Order: sequence, then structure tokens, then C-alpha cells
Amino acid sequence: MNDPQSRLIVALDVPDREPALAAVNQLSGHVGYFKIGLELFTREGPRLVEEIRDRGEKIFLDLKLHDIPNTVAGAVRSVCRLGIDMVTVHASGGPVMLETAAREAQSSDSPPLVLAVTALTSLSEADMDRFGVRGSMEEWVERLARTAYNAGIRGLVASAREISMLRSKMDASLQLVIPGIRPSGIGTQDQSRTATPYDAIRAGANYIVVGRPIVQAPDPAEAADSITGEIARALQDSLACDSLKSRIK
Repeated sequence: MNDPQSRLIVALDVPDREPALAAVNQLSGHVGYFKIGLELFTREGPRLVEEIRDRGEKIFLDLKLHDIPNTVAGAVRSVCRLGIDMVTVHASGGPVMLETAAREAQSSDSPPLVLAVTALTSLSEADMDRFGVRGSMEEWVERLARTAYNAGIRGLVASAREISMLRSKMDASLQLVIPGIRPSGIGTQDQSRTATPYDAIRAGANYIVVGRPIVQAPDPAEAADSITGEIARALQDSLACDSLKSRIK
């Protein structure tokens, strides 16, 4: 996990197979994982997942499964047969659904990391008020994170704003995948809670997800390499900080 490239997940935010494979061709060897979300999966289905997997790439299947436990169990069982590396479920699906998802994944021949999505990065505090959620966004994310962890889930998707809280209050082994990442100078687009790659890794992210700033760049590989450079600097600074703290002690 000290390899900066392995921490970068590229979201294939494209409509169909042709631009998806073009992006994979351009970025192979420059990133750790490719994320396939709802739009692309709905259009192309499992065949594209298998095609990218058979090229030796790691796949994060971001379907945000959220249904009754039996339905989610069947969906997790199906995606595990695709040989993917990560899959998402909604933490708000509740403890039984989460327990079922974790159990199904662990029973597969090659268990993927099941990630519980806490609060979407497009949501704001005002949205929480409209939903009638008590407390702050951070408190809501913590409640969802604890529910997921207690159900056997060992990975979370949260915004960069919640990383420090999760690192201070949750088990250190939790894998944090952080979307809504925007390199310096890039607009937030449709995200409300964003961060730079450097800041997210320094705060304690295990993985960061970047989509359009890489896929839509004039040179996607160069854009990816620039971000892994930020990740490398963050890891180096974190190591230096930890070393200083140990000497002070």
C-alpha cells in the first residue's frame, strides 16, 4: 500500500464500451483500479467487467447495492463470480443487509472487499436537514460506519471531510475509499464535499477515486501520473511526520 499507483482508482465515467476500453488502454500501468459504476454497467453489463478483468486490471464495481437482504445476497453472489476486487453496498440498508452482503462475499472463492457507502459526496448538510437526519453530517456518517463495521464490513466509502473522524473513532484496519477527489485548480462539478489527492491521503485515505479530471484530460496518463505524484508526496510527508512523532516520544 505504499505504492502510490495502487491507491489511485479511476472512475470510468463514460457511457459505453468503446470509451471505457480506450481509457483502460491509456491508463493501464498508471493506476491501481478501474471503477465501473451504474451508467456503464447498466449499458454494457458483466461482459465489459470480464473483458477488463481479463486484461489483468483490478476492478471496483460500484453498484451501491441497496435492497432487501435476500436480493442483495444474490447480487453479491453474482458479482463475486465476475472476479472483481471491490464492490459497494449502501450502509443505510441496515445491519441485516450488511451482514448478508459481508457473509456472501466471504463465502466466495475470491472475496472482494465489500465497501459500505456512508453519505454520498453530493449530499450537503442542508440535504440532511431535508431528510430529517438528526445531528451533523459527521455524526450521521459515524453512525452508518459503526453499523457497517458491526455487521462485518471492513471497508467504507466516505467523503474526505470525514476521514479524520473515522480514523480517530473507528478500527485502524478499516479501508477508506474516498471519492470526490479533485486535483488543485479543478472545479467541484456535482460534488459537495471534495478534497485534493494530497489532503485526502495525508488525512488517512487508503484509496482515492478520481474520474473526469483524468478520463477527460487531454492526456489521461499524464493526469494520472500527476495525481500519483501528489499521493507519493503525501505518503512521504506522513512517514516523516510519524518519524518525528516517534523521536519526540
